[in-house]
Amino acid sequence: MDDFALLRYSRHILLKEMDMTGQEKINQGRVLLVGAGGLGSAASDHLAAAGVGHLVLCDGDEVDLTNLQRQVALRMTDLGHNKALATMGSVQAINPLVQVEGIPERLDACRLDMLVANVDVVLDCTDNFETRHAINRAVVHHRKPLVSGAAIRFDAQVTVFDLRDDKSACYACLFPEEGQDQEERCAIMGVFSPLVGIVGATQAAEALKLLAGIGTSLKNRLLMLDALSMEWKQVRLQRDPACHVCGQPHAD
Repeated sequence: MDDFALLRYSRHILLKEMDMTGQEKINQGRVLLVGAGGLGSAASDHLAAAGVGHLVLCDGDEVDLTNLQRQVALRMTDLGHNKALATMGSVQAINPLVQVEGIPERLDACRLDMLVANVDVVLDCTDNFETRHAINRAVVHHRKPLVSGAAIRFDAQVTVFDLRDDKSACYACLFPEEGQDQEERCAIMGVFSPLVGIVGATQAAEALKLLAGIGTSLKNRLLMLDALSMEWKQVRLQRDPACHVCGQPHAD
């Protein structure tokens, strides 16, 4: 780490839990962020500022005017452009030390599997069950930690599925694929602007802790926020032995 980086990350290095060792792990870390909307905007900015070494941003959507109410990495000049590529520009402006890759497409299962295999942590910042379950299958297959967030109206939730641990629940343990035909999305239901920032920042915090190897993650704990009352609730999660995704013993 050169003098520029030492100064840039000095406030992290001063933390006894983090120090130089933890910051260097962050600088060497590789993160896959799927979904460059409200959650992804906040998470990517924090990950970039903290110095994640390599950040892969994926989103197939284009920026429209309704996004700008909450997707803080995007600007008026980004209208009509791909979200992943626009967010990539924001990340580069925040921290030129971060290697960032923008993938302007909605990922299929095969592509997801390839990308997950080459990163240390995955952030699910998407808004549809199909993609969430595809991400989950990939992280279970490769035994990678997944930081999952969601926000709608004034309600949000965030958790960590750490598939490196055989006792960790996976996303399908909490939300089985069957019976999830109806989805609630911001485009239909609306969402409180700061809420996605709170959740995205929390996802970034969990990812940074996982990379640095510090603290206690949200593994097997689901945090739920009611932003109207600004009250947090916590629910304990357990792995479902009958889960069709992670219910079988992991193969090394």
